[in-house]
Amino acid sequence: MDYIELTLQADADFVEILMAELAELGFESFVETEDGLEAYIQEEIFNDMAVKQMLESYAARTGISYQFKKIVRQNWNAEWEKNFQPIQIGEQIFVRADFHEPRPGFPYEIIITPKMSFGTGHHETTSMVMEHQLNIDHTGKKVLDVGTGTGILAVLASKLQASHISAFDIDEWSVENTIENIRLNNVTNVSVRQGTIEDQPQDVYEIVLANINRNILISQIPAYVKFMAPGAELIVSGFYEKDIADIQTVAESAGLKKLAHLSKNNWAAVVFKYK
Repeated sequence: MDYIELTLQADADFVEILMAELAELGFESFVETEDGLEAYIQEEIFNDMAVKQMLESYAARTGISYQFKKIVRQNWNAEWEKNFQPIQIGEQIFVRADFHEPRPGFPYEIIITPKMSFGTGHHETTSMVMEHQLNIDHTGKKVLDVGTGTGILAVLASKLQASHISAFDIDEWSVENTIENIRLNNVTNVSVRQGTIEDQPQDVYEIVLANINRNILISQIPAYVKFMAPGAELIVSGFYEKDIADIQTVAESAGLKKLAHLSKNNWAAVVFKYK
């Protein structure tokens, strides 16, 4: 599976809204740059005309220039590594690639190989889910990681002493990348498969993680509840703060109660509890 890279130059005030618009069109990975952003979408779902029409609709409000480039699978590492830098999440988590030096002193060090999978900790949605994870007792609990991406949330759950983590993603690259990252972190209690929530084997979990996007969450939250034990917690992200009300409405109708939320640069991550 190959990807299309969109390199976009735009005023800083419009980058976030353009990112949201692109996410609605199927773009799944983003790298913010000094003059705009780079966005990535699977070639098979890329609609050239729809993207151009959306971008041109903003041309009257901000200067926009853009170009597309096909990224074949074997070239992805070089594209990602040139931008990948280690990061610190709070005072407890240090995320680095295997080509970076370790940094002793952090309770949780996570190694992520930068490939075509969303979730390196750099994006606000991922880092906020991880912050929420730090505030939830994982000890001895079973965790379901929906749309695992790189597996970073599953790895953290394991390091937080979860008993077992079941992770899945619809994308073949993500599954391969998650398996590699699990090995890099010496994690042995994560099972990974390619698929969706619809074909997830029936089981019950105390924690469910879903860092995806607004539309998928609104559609799938009722399905997540079917896998949640009484008192289980659901952490969701991948949407803007203005979308919390819509997410909460769906969650409450499915028997969930909002416990907490974090916001960063207009992105949000919310914790719900199954009543």
